[in-house]
Amino acid sequence: MQEGCETAMMDEPPQDQMPPLGPQAKVALLLQARTYPEAPSRIELVETHMSWVFLAGCYAYKLKKPVRHDFLDFSTLVARHRNCLEEVRLNRRLAWDVYLDIVSLAVDFAGHVRLEGAGEVIDWLVKMRRLPADRMLDFQIRQHTVKSDDIQRLALRLCAFYRQAPAAAISSEDYRRQFAEDIRLNWRKLRDPLHELPEPLLAAIHQGQLNLLSWEPALFDRRVAERRIVEAHGDLRPEHICLEAEPVIFDCLEFNRRFRTLDVVDELGFLGMECERLDAAFIDRSILDTYRRECQDNPPQRLLAFYKSYRACLRARLAIWHIHELDRAEWPKWQRLARQYLHLAERYSRLFDGLG
Repeated sequence: MQEGCETAMMDEPPQDQMPPLGPQAKVALLLQARTYPEAPSRIELVETHMSWVFLAGCYAYKLKKPVRHDFLDFSTLVARHRNCLEEVRLNRRLAWDVYLDIVSLAVDFAGHVRLEGAGEVIDWLVKMRRLPADRMLDFQIRQHTVKSDDIQRLALRLCAFYRQAPAAAISSEDYRRQFAEDIRLNWRKLRDPLHELPEPLLAAIHQGQLNLLSWEPALFDRRVAERRIVEAHGDLRPEHICLEAEPVIFDCLEFNRRFRTLDVVDELGFLGMECERLDAAFIDRSILDTYRRECQDNPPQRLLAFYKSYRACLRARLAIWHIHELDRAEWPKWQRLARQYLHLAERYSRLFDGLG
């Protein structure tokens, strides 16, 4: 991402040229400067599984796709409005000055479509302050420009957040049961023959995870008893961290509370796993050292390894799922990424003897 605040005015097209206002028509309109109150000179589009993000001048606008899955529902205008409100509320916990508001996309009596305009609301978007691309943690890792002081500030910011987070109301039995269900789901999805992933490796990793749950339940029950399960961020990855003077952690998982209700060190392990994948394991060590000191919590290494192994399998599953949406020529990229995650999961699994 690059910052910029230039503006440019454009002529209005004839009203009879307005396209039908389906999802792709809305995207097309949001790629035109006249749709925005500030009329930016350049608009960039970033597409994810569940949204389109428009980088426009000083701001970023997120439009949710009208989709429905077992774990989320964005299929109606009312549902998208509700989820936009929830996204702003939750993200202000760790990015208070980034999530500005939700704004309407509206069509007026003349058929003109505007953001923050008058008329009939046809969709809702989250409006955010645009963050500097060169301060993103994933960018800095790849550029080898990460500074230890920035990582220390990030760790302290996260520790302060976790210290004030109330414990989730969950039983130890439910906590372990959810893991068992999710591990079996990962295994079932990954073993699809279309994915061409090594079945013996999948079996060894996932059976090892299930074995630890079954053989050493006290590892997990203790975390519940110590009130370490909280409503956290839920998607703590380097690309969701901006190392400004006060670190910003954004794009939390807003659409399903269960997915962001997790052990604090599960979340930190997730970030650590992603940093290790990018050859920046020192970030994981630094953050965990600070967490142990600041939060007076020293979880067993075998539990941390379990969390990382589980998260790596989940990321492998999300990566390989792209092949169901893309032409076959694009499959190898996602197959390689899924295998990369699985090799990480295997290495972590060996640390808790899951493959012993």
